[in-house]
Amino acid sequence: MLKILIIDDELDALEVLEWKLKTYVSNISITTCSSANKALGLISEINPHIVFLDIQMPEMNGFSFLEKLSNRNFELIFTTAFDEFALQAIKENAIAYLLKPIDKIELIAAVEKARKNVYRESLEMKVDAMLYSMKPTTPKINISADGKIYFLEAQDVVMLQSDKSYTTIYLVTNKKIVVSKTLKEVEKKFYMNSFYRVHNSYLVNLDHVKEYLKRDGGELILTNELTASVSRNKKSELIEKLQLNV
Repeated sequence: MLKILIIDDELDALEVLEWKLKTYVSNISITTCSSANKALGLISEINPHIVFLDIQMPEMNGFSFLEKLSNRNFELIFTTAFDEFALQAIKENAIAYLLKPIDKIELIAAVEKARKNVYRESLEMKVDAMLYSMKPTTPKINISADGKIYFLEAQDVVMLQSDKSYTTIYLVTNKKIVVSKTLKEVEKKFYMNSFYRVHNSYLVNLDHVKEYLKRDGGELILTNELTASVSRNKKSELIEKLQLNV
């Protein structure tokens, strides 16, 4: 099921879009938000597959909203009553730019395009995981950065952290490798059972977890005294993976 988040300060426009999606698109769940500030927290909480984002909003515009996200793991569809932002929307890799009032045919086409992208990425992840599980030995992980190719042992990697379009890999030696790719792209190389995405911004090696702090979703203390926040929707699965009695 596709998880959709609609962000629009105009309640009428928000409700109309929600109605159109429920009427014309199947197999979806919808969350709505009229505040861009509140939506920043919702992104990490619900991990939407698609975000419909209004551009002109009072707290911050849609482009400023995107700048505040440390990581973007969703398909983006802009909605607006104005057409002068189309070029900037293209630069943000939006899959659609829908002018209000939103046309039914264009809406359906945009969602189906997003659905195909989400399905393809999910399938690629499952295939990578299956192929990895079939390998008789654990290969080294090759990472391209700084004009070099690093060959890393899985046990030497403590954590990966997202910083918008960059990813920092933290090693047990306290060395950091900064990769000019998103965490979503880099994590495809880390489909070992020991690695788990605990938050939009963090992929951790569970073998390096030292402590689990109970608060909201929680926080992990890792070797090298690194910390990683745990999103609320990842908490239950993480507790199960760590076999915690909390």
